Amino acid sequence: MRAVVVTELSGPDGMTVQEVPEPQAEGAVLIDVRASGVCFPDLLISYGKYQIRPEPPFVPGAEVAGVVVSAPPDCGLEPGRRVLAVSHVGGYAERVAVPPAQVLPIPDSLSFEAAASLIVNYQTMEFALQRRAQLRSGETVVVLGAAGGVGTSTIQLAKAHGARVIAVVRRDGAGDFLRELGADEVVQLREGWGEHVRALTGGVGAQVVVDPVGGDAFDEAVRVLAPEGRLLVIGFAGGAIPEVKLNRVLFRNISIVGAAWGEFLRTEPAALAEVHAALLGHIERGLTPLVKSRYPLADAAEALRDLETGRVLGKAVLVQEREQ
Repeated sequence: MRAVVVTELSGPDGMTVQEVPEPQAEGAVLIDVRASGVCFPDLLISYGKYQIRPEPPFVPGAEVAGVVVSAPPDCGLEPGRRVLAVSHVGGYAERVAVPPAQVLPIPDSLSFEAAASLIVNYQTMEFALQRRAQLRSGETVVVLGAAGGVGTSTIQLAKAHGARVIAVVRRDGAGDFLRELGADEVVQLREGWGEHVRALTGGVGAQVVVDPVGGDAFDEAVRVLAPEGRLLVIGFAGGAIPEVKLNRVLFRNISIVGAAWGEFLRTEPAALAEVHAALLGHIERGLTPLVKSRYPLADAAEALRDLETGRVLGKAVLVQEREQ
């Protein structure tokens, strides 16, 4: 079968498309992959900078959607079932073997591309907003990095929870796209952006700020929180890991809340099915998972380069050239 193989830990440049043996599926669900999500963990793992650090050669790819080829008895996933899976690695291939606990059924109404996009970003943000931030209808959510995969999923899910959304974005020309996605206001990430946000909230500030970026924007993100506001730390796409003085947390009565979905699943694996059910509920009520960029499997390295350089607006997927 064809697969994208990381031959050296040099990022997308260290990838080649090769013929490789089909994965061993004893005790696992063998999936015929129809679409693979392109996500930031895939990029990090290609550099050897993710918490999972396989040695080359290996096949990257954490998000897949496809059809069950075979499965262990009594796991409830019969051949022919349409599924998505959290694969961690192995997803950039024509077939992948995944433990049954990491495989979830999808409805016929959901395309494979949409299902593959529903995994890392949407699962993370449903967990972050609902469980970690305990978002309530009517609250204001500020979203940093709003035009990326995490940002766009946050906008959609925050609106699904009944929030007002202020999207903060660095790249020019994304305003109309973000408003169409559901953002109530769009603010450019430039000097004075915090003052703009505070003006849009009547000087009160936001109840929730979502920060997948870190870096220079973090200090101002803390400042735009309302009393009893929660800053959701999702990641550090900006590179630098910021610090905060705890007296600011104390005297302003705010919370800094971590939301590491993958780490949470290590101790609470049942949460995967719970979050998946919540996401399917949002879809039944009208949410449509966003897929903005599609690449053939052979162009996986290009897809990751585009993700790395900020050319991907929303979510990208790799699409297998076979009948859907």
